[in-house]
Amino acid sequence: MAILEVKDVSFEVNSTAILNGLTMEFWQGYVHAVVGPNGAGKSTLASVIMGLPDYRHHTGDILFEGRSIKDLNVDGRARLGITLGWQEPARYEGLKVSRFIQAAAGNKDRAEVDRVLELVGLEPDRYRSRALDKTLSGGERKRIELASILAMRPRLVMLDEPDSGVDIEAIERIFSAIAHLKKEGATVLLITHSPRVLEKSDHAFLICSGMLVDKGETSKVLKYFSGKCLPCPHKNAPDIEASVRQEGGDVR
Repeated sequence: MAILEVKDVSFEVNSTAILNGLTMEFWQGYVHAVVGPNGAGKSTLASVIMGLPDYRHHTGDILFEGRSIKDLNVDGRARLGITLGWQEPARYEGLKVSRFIQAAAGNKDRAEVDRVLELVGLEPDRYRSRALDKTLSGGERKRIELASILAMRPRLVMLDEPDSGVDIEAIERIFSAIAHLKKEGATVLLITHSPRVLEKSDHAFLICSGMLVDKGETSKVLKYFSGKCLPCPHKNAPDIEASVRQEGGDVR
């Protein structure tokens, strides 16, 4: 069953098409990936789905559990259980980690704060009273933001470039949290151009120049990352025929 449907969505900025007639279905309880080159429209798609103020003027429709959410603002969509984890998490000077997580959680107990911090591999006693400021690394802030998302117990989670700016330990903890979200029944949407992140998905979409180029099993879309790019109108699209001839193959 599709929990989220993007139906013929187009979005322009200054008369330039960023999304172009996108139609996609995201199934309940799956980890989906949306992949493509830089500038393909991946992050824009997440912002449109979340209903951010500058991304509401799109055409087409977005359905959540069969209901149009096009007219709902960010708060309305969040109340339905939709959330977005940013590529670059915000800093909140002076706000403690525990208060940040409690603001997202239905359960405000300290035990809940400790539970989600442990899920992302951060020792509660070390991080509970830390401030969300520049003393935290990018990887720490990403894990704290993910802890707050876990505390929300969301229905649909979008994570924009979850491996950006993090070390090996942090990304493994993030992957573990993604698996936990799936186990809890959440639908996860990974916005990425990383093969390593793509491999954690059950199903993937390849977009380019704001259009859907391909979709299917992760292994199928993974071929995009091994130099076998599918034809598309992106300005950096490879010359497929020339590449094949160079390798001594037959263009069919």
